[in-house]
Amino acid sequence: MRLLRHLTGRHRTTSTNRTLGLLLAFNAGAINAGGFLVVQMYTSHMSGFLSLLADNLVLGNMALVLSAVGVLWAFLSGAGTTAILVNWARAHQLRSGFALPLLLEAVLMLLFGLMGAITLTWHTVFTVPLTVLLLAFIMGLQNAVVTKLSSAQIRTTHMTGVITDLGIEMGKMLYWNRSGTPPAAQVRANHVRVRLYASLLAMFTSGGVVGAAGFKYIGFIWVVPLAALILALSLPPLATDVERLRTLWRLRRQGAASNHP
Repeated sequence: MRLLRHLTGRHRTTSTNRTLGLLLAFNAGAINAGGFLVVQMYTSHMSGFLSLLADNLVLGNMALVLSAVGVLWAFLSGAGTTAILVNWARAHQLRSGFALPLLLEAVLMLLFGLMGAITLTWHTVFTVPLTVLLLAFIMGLQNAVVTKLSSAQIRTTHMTGVITDLGIEMGKMLYWNRSGTPPAAQVRANHVRVRLYASLLAMFTSGGVVGAAGFKYIGFIWVVPLAALILALSLPPLATDVERLRTLWRLRRQGAASNHP
């Protein structure tokens, strides 16, 4: 319980950021790959949807343009919701700023797992099922959480930047420093970053395998254990804040009672 509280708590360390980032990368890989088997879209890839929008504007396929706009809007809304929750918690001096969006993500994942087959038939004004918008919202929500808590050093829902950064560090590892080059001028790879990027890739990939297999052999219900994991991460800081607010309320009542005999 102590570890879980530390992972999503207000005070951040490099270690907690890394651990939480790896867990959420696994979750994102599972949702992204598993969701593709249902909706035939990778709902965390906003670059792809921007290209879809541009291509179909030229081709005149306004239905696909509208669907791309809908997914982009859902992802942006998820990220924006995280910003609102984190800043609201910070303004009220709560410890659960990063836990609140994760709690919302867990609830939405539970709804997806329990009602996914139904929401596939619920079409929207964006010409895509509600399921697609829900998955994009979840991905935006989660990516913004990790971005804010790690000061934009970790991403979990898309791996393009991670692969790029890993490639840069690999290039540094292969770079030949000429003899006599001063130590301060030598090109050196950051091995801590290499391990982080490689671990994120591994967790995202393994999550994708689990997600695809879960959807193929189990169905929507496979999301429930993943949602339970996110819920477990979010509850400890929330419980701490609830207990703190109860204590404050109790003290205020006692103070009010003593002032009015």
